[in-house]
Amino acid sequence: MKPDFKSNQPSYAIGLDVGGTKIAGGVVNLSSGVIEFEHTIPTRPERGGQAVLADTVRLAESLLDRAKALNLEISGIGLGVPELVDLAGHITSAHAVAWQNLPVQETLAHLAPAVVESDVRAAALGEANFGSGRRFRLFVYITVGTGISCCLVQDGQPYAGARGNALILASSPLTTTCDVCGTTLSPILEEFASGPALVARYNRQAQASFERGEDVLAAVEAGDEIAIEIVKTAGEALGVSAGWLINVLDPEAVIVGGGLGSAKGLYWDSFVASTRRHIWSETNRDLPILAAA
Repeated sequence: MKPDFKSNQPSYAIGLDVGGTKIAGGVVNLSSGVIEFEHTIPTRPERGGQAVLADTVRLAESLLDRAKALNLEISGIGLGVPELVDLAGHITSAHAVAWQNLPVQETLAHLAPAVVESDVRAAALGEANFGSGRRFRLFVYITVGTGISCCLVQDGQPYAGARGNALILASSPLTTTCDVCGTTLSPILEEFASGPALVARYNRQAQASFERGEDVLAAVEAGDEIAIEIVKTAGEALGVSAGWLINVLDPEAVIVGGGLGSAKGLYWDSFVASTRRHIWSETNRDLPILAAA
């Protein structure tokens, strides 16, 4: 099922965003991108994949019933999940929700035609049709929040790769050996620059008990020197990988979303400056780096 974003006729779909903390669902006007109504429930993934899937189905059913009561014809269901998803819509990892090898797409298809997709590709598709990517034929979308992922979009279509895995940006170690002391280093960007990483790094250094990345960003605004250094270096580290993506893919623009990726201030400023420093070609250095809509 491919939604017709260009149609002038009202068409509606149920959108489901399943994360490790919450499941957000809504009925979306496919012509305008407007969310007609929405509802959010906790994920509670510790209960197991089947329980989370049952809750997701119940949420979809309630949205479908409400849409019918308003005479809104639902053309399908789209579900985004922070996991690897292959080209057939099968979830092939279980980092946030234990849905690997569960028939998620088939189960939802009992309600309406269903598509399961990685959340970064779903978000990139939204940016291509309704957001900051509309004016670009070729752009890179990066999402920064609980995790960090990326997606190349060409002619309005997110690129999935041969197995659906063309989204991994920050989960693998960047192994190197120090030429001074000989120590082997294996830093992982997601453990340094994501929202949970900011919290973990700050709590370690400040002996604090922050729970959210927003707490660290607020500490930056309050002039906390530890928070300033952590957020600055995190943005710089993300810029190294973003610059590498630009060097390899040569996009027209980079669009950044996610809770932390959308935050303005020191994280964004250090990220953008670092990205531009790590772009090799002068013809690319001034490309647009934009926040997601």
